Amino acid sequence: MTSKRYAQIVGWGKYVPTQVLTNDDLAKMVDTSDDWIRARTGIVERRIADPRETTSTMSIKAARAALQVADVAPERLDLIIVTTATPDYLFPATACLVQDALGARRAGAFDLLAGCSGFVYGLGVGSQLIISGAYENVLVIGAETLSRIMDWTDRNTCVLFGDGAGALLLQASDAPGGVLSFTLGADGSGGDLLMLPGGGSRHPASAETVAQKLHYARMNGREVFRFATRIMGQAAKEAIQAAELKIDDVDLFIPHQANIRIIQSAAKHLGLPMDKVFVNLDRYGNTSCASIPIAFCEAIEEERIKPGDHLVLVSFGAGLTWASAVVQWHVPLPAPRLPGWKRLLRRVRYCWARLVSRLRRTYRKFSSWWGKAVGRIRGNNNG
Repeated sequence: MTSKRYAQIVGWGKYVPTQVLTNDDLAKMVDTSDDWIRARTGIVERRIADPRETTSTMSIKAARAALQVADVAPERLDLIIVTTATPDYLFPATACLVQDALGARRAGAFDLLAGCSGFVYGLGVGSQLIISGAYENVLVIGAETLSRIMDWTDRNTCVLFGDGAGALLLQASDAPGGVLSFTLGADGSGGDLLMLPGGGSRHPASAETVAQKLHYARMNGREVFRFATRIMGQAAKEAIQAAELKIDDVDLFIPHQANIRIIQSAAKHLGLPMDKVFVNLDRYGNTSCASIPIAFCEAIEEERIKPGDHLVLVSFGAGLTWASAVVQWHVPLPAPRLPGWKRLLRRVRYCWARLVSRLRRTYRKFSSWWGKAVGRIRGNNNG
């Protein structure tokens, strides 16, 4: 008889840029103030990627941290999912850039776009691929460089968002726990409430789209707020019920870090005290898909999670979308630190992966040049 499979979280990692943008800094750029932003959002500061950082570079750093915690070699990965609304390119997928940098030569890779709900969507997809028996190790990453799509003259949006990345490694196990349930939802009739109009097939990039600022995020804040306060608690309850648990079984609630009033409303809806709610919104702002994995990692760092705990994750985002999941923690904490020789070996592996990638690119260029040269020689001989 085949034993039941579970998708356990065995690795975790995050990366946030070093540059900090405070509310006081923003007050010098737009008509706002520290008091105004704090009172309406709960945000004090956010991180901003430097010009050399992208969604892929931050994803790579978070992914490497997660693999190191789990002591899993990149070659063992079966799939990499990068959830993001700000990919490096429309194509290739950012996940493919991560796969190449890690040297995860056996892994499939794709991006998943579901607004700020993307990471929990990815967690649901990855867990099911493991539970079904298709894969053993799935890396789910949430990463954003939202600062690149902000209109820094619009105080209604630019004060809200920040950059960063987080990653969780899912692994097949016969030990009960891991991702116990998830729910996914969408209401496309609200698609115009939070969107990036330009750059797609409807409004391809042109001088006009740039002049009209269509490549910046646009949001109907009032309507998005109303939607979020209604759906967050409801979605969390559905996941809790699907896991056959009760509210009293919840040890820690990790919501999407968008607005403190939305978080408080969801906690009230569930009847959870705020000491059971993890909040780091004040330090990072809304990092969209990266929000929940960064919060997850910090909850571990702050010893808010212990084996056997039931964790509830819930998010909402553009689409409109929403998603929730229940996780039962299984891994002993703190995670053991890898010995020095293993950390050195990992650095060597990543250097080797970078070298192999360059050799493959060089070979393709040489092969193309050689093919053209041979074609010309044959053409001259036939002539």
